[in-house]
Amino acid sequence: MNRLVSTGRGAVQSAKMGFRKVTHVIFDMDGLLLDTETLYTKVTQAILDEYGGGQTYTWDVKVSMMGLQREEVAERLIELYNLPLTPQQYIDLTQDHIHHLMADCKQMPGAEKLVRHLHDNKIPIALATSSSKESTDVKTAQHKALFDLFHHKVMGSSDADVKNGKPAPDIFLVAASRFPDNPSPENCLVFEDAPNGVKAARSAGMQVVMVPDEHIGEDQKKEATVVLKSLEDVKLEDFGLPPLHA
Repeated sequence: MNRLVSTGRGAVQSAKMGFRKVTHVIFDMDGLLLDTETLYTKVTQAILDEYGGGQTYTWDVKVSMMGLQREEVAERLIELYNLPLTPQQYIDLTQDHIHHLMADCKQMPGAEKLVRHLHDNKIPIALATSSSKESTDVKTAQHKALFDLFHHKVMGSSDADVKNGKPAPDIFLVAASRFPDNPSPENCLVFEDAPNGVKAARSAGMQVVMVPDEHIGEDQKKEATVVLKSLEDVKLEDFGLPPLHA
């Protein structure tokens, strides 16, 4: 598929006709709508400081974990850093830290405007996050009005229907199936920040707008349909949706 890659406002456009029109939109949450990734780094590093002899939670490890379900994250980190913990103990520690840090997480630039715009224009929207219900409730507590706009939320680490975490397509296929009209995957547009999430969306047969962390390399962006610096830069009209910037 032809791609539109944005380096900010005034992006060079190419082959708009290569984009498919969509009818439904699915959003990731962490690092896309809410600024939680820096907080997750603090949580993980705190656990490594206490149980991992002060080993460093590096960027390469972090990006490989983005989008995975919590059990898989726990298992991988325990093995990688040789932590004297069971996966459940690691998860419990993470939850303790989340309750202290995540309640104050902020929205990412453009998140509320975009979600409200789609909702006000009656575009069906859903949330598809790898976080658990408990974790999601903590993170969204201060943003209830925004997250109440979603038709439904799929929380991968708590949802029995999501058998495999990202980069498997399960979470996005489940999210699509729960819209009342059960749209075809090709009619869904995904917003993601992480390479694993992009792979999951593409594996599900969906187009995906990526808003990556500035440290993510070019080779990890290449599967995205569109790459933006901010949600504020999205051109919804390229996908047959009401334009955000009238």
